[in-house]
Parts: sequence; C-alpha cells; structure tokens
Amino acid sequence: MESNIEAVEKRLWTAADQLRANSDFASNEYFLPVMGLIFLRHAYSRYLMVKPEIEAGLPSRGGMVRPLKKEDFTSRGAIFLQPQAQFDHLASLPGGADRAAAIIAAMEAVEADYPALKGVLPKSEYQSLENDVLGDVLRIFNDPALQSAKGDVFGRIYEYFLTQFADQSAHDGGEFFTPPSIVQMIVNAIEPDHGSVLDPACGSGGMFVQSAHFIEKMQQDPTKVATFYGQEKNATTIRLAKMNLAVHGLEGRIEPGITYYTDAHELVGKADFVMANPPFNVDEVDAEKIRKDPRLPFGLPGVNKAKKVSNGNYLWISYFYSYLSDTGRAGFVMSSQASSAGGEEAKVRQKLVETGHVDAMIAIRGNFFYTRSVPCELWMFDKAKAPEHADKVLMLDARQVFRKVTRKVFDFSPEQLASLTAIFWLYRGQGERFRALVQSWLRQSADEALASLALGPVLLAALEAVINDIEPDADLSDAIATFKADWDAFAVVAKTFEGAFGADITALHQHHDALQPLAEQSRDLIRQIDQLYKLANKAHRDAGGKRGKANPVKALEEARAGAVNQLKLARYFHRQAHWLLSRFPDAQLVAVPGLVKLVDHVELAANDWSLTPGRYVGVAPEEEDEDFDFEGVMRDIHVELAGLNEEAAALAKQVQAHFEGMGL
Repeated sequence: MESNIEAVEKRLWTAADQLRANSDFASNEYFLPVMGLIFLRHAYSRYLMVKPEIEAGLPSRGGMVRPLKKEDFTSRGAIFLQPQAQFDHLASLPGGADRAAAIIAAMEAVEADYPALKGVLPKSEYQSLENDVLGDVLRIFNDPALQSAKGDVFGRIYEYFLTQFADQSAHDGGEFFTPPSIVQMIVNAIEPDHGSVLDPACGSGGMFVQSAHFIEKMQQDPTKVATFYGQEKNATTIRLAKMNLAVHGLEGRIEPGITYYTDAHELVGKADFVMANPPFNVDEVDAEKIRKDPRLPFGLPGVNKAKKVSNGNYLWISYFYSYLSDTGRAGFVMSSQASSAGGEEAKVRQKLVETGHVDAMIAIRGNFFYTRSVPCELWMFDKAKAPEHADKVLMLDARQVFRKVTRKVFDFSPEQLASLTAIFWLYRGQGERFRALVQSWLRQSADEALASLALGPVLLAALEAVINDIEPDADLSDAIATFKADWDAFAVVAKTFEGAFGADITALHQHHDALQPLAEQSRDLIRQIDQLYKLANKAHRDAGGKRGKANPVKALEEARAGAVNQLKLARYFHRQAHWLLSRFPDAQLVAVPGLVKLVDHVELAANDWSLTPGRYVGVAPEEEDEDFDFEGVMRDIHVELAGLNEEAAALAKQVQAHFEGMGL
C-alpha cells in the first residue's frame, strides 16, 4: 500500500500542476485552490468512513430513522457534508456543467455547517480556471486507489503537497512549512500530550498536527485533551493552517498578528507546551515598541543605532520561555548562530541558562529544510525538569544522523527518530522505554530473517528457469551450489529465533550477540544473490537466450530484488539495535563522543555560556561501514550529476534568453 500511495501522490501532484499551467496564477497563488480540492476530497473520505457506523446507531421512531446531522460526524473526527459538497458529486458533473460554480457551492455548504471555516476555504479562485482542466483534476483527485484507502491517507497527501509547494518556494520562501521529521523530533522530546499547545509562528499548523498524532498514539482524543493556539502574520497562511487542522479532524484558535508586537492569546505564564519554527535572524524589529514587553523577562538583546533589534532570534527565545506555565515545556527550531551569539545576546542566554530551565539542545545538519540549506538547532525548555538536572543541559549533536531523501533534502528515518528519542528517555530515567525499543528491533530483525526464508525457493526457481533456457557455465553452476548450501545454513540459524525475546538488558545483549551471525549471513547472502544475478544474466545473454516477455531473466530480477530487500531488513534492524546498545550498553545515559553529553553550568560558564552541542560532545571515532553500497553510491552520484546537468541547461537557456532580450 505504501508504494501505491506514493504513486498516487505523484499523480495528484502532476494533476495539480495542470492548474498552474492552465491558469494565470503565479506559483504563490495556485496552491490554495489545490489544497481546497484536497480538503474536500479528504473530508469526503472521512465522511464515507464513519457514515455506516453512524447510520447503524441512528434512533428510529414510528419506522422513521432520524436524518444524519452535523453532530454525528463531529464526535467521530469527521465533517458532515451536504450532497452538493460530496466529492463524487463534483467528480461526476457532466461536461457542460459549470465546475467552478459547483466547487464554490460545495465550499459554501461546508462553511454554512462549520462557521469556523467561513472565509477560510478558497472559492473565487476557481473562477479563473478552465472548466475542462477542473474536470480533469477532479477526476484524478477521485482516484479509485484512494476510495478504499485506510487511515490518514489524505492527511499524508496534504503534507506531501505542502512539501512540494515548499520545495518550489511557492509561498513566502517556503517558510510556512517545517519538515515533518523536524517537527516529530520536537514532539518526541517534549511530549505535548495535554493542555494548551501554543505556536506563536504557526505557519501551516504542522506542529499542531504532529502533536495530535502523538496524542492519538497515547490512545487519547486530541480534541478532548488539548487546545491548539496559533498566531501567524500572513492571512493566506492562516487559511492554510485552518484547512490543515480541519483535514486532520482538528480545530485550533489561530489568530492574525505580528508576534513581535502583538500577543493574540495572552498566554504568558499559562501555556503547557510551546512549539515553533520562527523566522531566523530578523533585524527590523522596532526596539522602542517592544521595550516594555512582559514577554522579555531577560531584557532586550542588542539594539543598533537605528533603534532596531540587531537580531530577533533572542526575542523569539524569550517569548517561548515567557509563555510557559510553571510545569511547561517548549521545543523550537532556531538558527545555529543563536546558541553561541555574543554581545547582549550572550547576556540574555546566560540569564536564561541560569534559570535551570534550558533542558536540551540538538544540532541538526544542513539541508533538512526545503528552501534553506543552513544547519539549525532545536532548543528544549522544561520548567519541571528533574532536580538532578537543574544545573545541566543535555547536548545532542545529531549532525551525523540523517537520511538522504533527494540530492538537496535530508531527513530522519523513523528509526533514526526513535534512536534520538531513546536518548531523551535515558536522560529522563525511562530505561524501560529504551529497552522495549531495542527489544522490538531485535525481534523485527529475527522476524525479517524468518520472512526471507520463503523467498529462497522463489529465487532458485527463477534461476532454474534461466538455466533451462541455456547451458550454464561452470562459474554459474558453482555459484548456485554454494548459494544453496549457504541458504540452507542461514535457514537453520533463522529458525532458532522463533521464540520470545527477553527485555532485561542482559537478555538484550545476548539476543543481539546471537543475532550477529545471522545479520552477517544476510549481508553475505545479499552479495551472493547479486553475483548470481550478474552471472546468470551474462550467461543468458552470451548464450542468446529468449528475449522479450519470454526472457526468464526478468523474473530472476524480480526474485533477486525481493530476496535482497528482505535480507537487508533483517540486517537493518539488527544494526538499529546495535547502534543503541553499543553506545548505551547498560541502558543508562553516558557521554558518547561526537553524539551526546550532559553538560553542567560550570562547563557552560567556562565556554561563554555557549549552547552549541558540537562544542561539548567532541568528535566521534570513525566507524567502518561494512554495508557500504558502492553501486548505490554510484547511482546517487549519477542522479546528482543528472540533476546538476539539468540545472546547468536551464541556466544556460535563461542566460541565452537574456542575451537575446538585450539584442546580443
């Protein structure tokens, strides 16, 4: 299902791009009508999902069943839709119908039932689009693969579209969107599971959505246990945020305002959680207007001759701190310059650290954001941190922890996020959560190895089909014989792990060590399978075997890919467990060079109160990567080179066009 949804996402994005190509919209204008259609489609998906359950429980009187009403759907995190607002009605409109008018009527019907969305949903924008283009997009957005999809598929698609628009710098430089893995790291660290959650620079509302997901994982209803407060300066982005919340079945109190000068919710000292990704390094804030702001408990940072705050970073940092209740936690993104800034900013930082409420710092490498490549840091405050940590700050340097998504963009894999989160668990004395995570990965490593056993016969059958089509040479015959023997040995070892795994630290080390040979066998079998495929393909080609659809090498390639990917999973999850156990062998927090260190205030004072993790954790020793994938690296280089060539060609065309425009 994962790969199917990824394919659907790309199809939907291609369809959405037709709107821009067939309209007068600039790149920063067409995303709202697109997101409006995604909103309607998701609302209809949720409507259909809960409708049967609602209808089954409707009361009847005198043989008449009570009609459906709005409250039936609200209690189930869905939106009630009038017939004219249901997406299948829009998708099935006849060719001559005015689709823009129909979409506008659908939006108005939703707003009539949900006043909080009045003026939020796009309407007039659709009048600028060609009727046929709208018809094509509606049909594609009604993709059959989505009609039976389970879970928060459209919530995911909504995030995918936000990502794509950010990647295009489609709206205000992409500042409205914080990458999900960054938000998830903040959520995992501060665990916003109740009360008031404030984002004073809320953009498209991603912090709220991820907080809600966290609460749902705790088996609670976010609409009942948390209230989301947001402030955002851009009116269009506020609409985007409210749609984002609605598409996830949430509501929030999002108000307009420039946070430097207004405090829309008046939550100083009241917020249970504060989360944000504010603009970095702003230098145009009027110092006179904010000099007496109660949200600046440590005073103003530096002010220049023009009476402007030299850098707004510490304004935001002070705001976030001031909003917290006596037990509140905060997590936010900040420019990496801020943690070691000098001058008046250093004085503010010292006062902040001396409160004892700076909890943790996480350094993130560059290229995590879609529109800026600079590194950043995540700051964590905790006004109720454990007494033994009152004079300490957890320094976590995660710059070497990343996954390459594209040539330009990195993120954290789910397992990397879990590992970084596990360090916070150890810091907070929650060793049982650390051990449970390691246990789950060791169990999954064994399960993936067991699952691979069914793929060996498939691979051998595909090899047999190739052999039957040609006369195999000695190298291929010998390789097959060796593989069969090694595969049988692997199967014997894998079957010894069918039982339950212990969860205490001694048992975890024993399971880890016992699985090590299996992980190494997986690595060796992957190499053998790849070599077998190359030998078989060459032998088949040299012997003039069958071509086209009858070519048995195609089936062999599929069998090879399936077996290799499954074996990689067995080794992958063992390596995840190894990463944690090798660094924290006793399930206790210890200093790990290049990764983490608990730093006390004495050491911070000796380093100018710097909060830059890399200054304290040192350098990690080099590790040999036994799984280095030369062919994979070459493929990445090829992709990167192709991308650079495309950019160079596009730039050359622009230069040529400028020359022609100048008559040269």
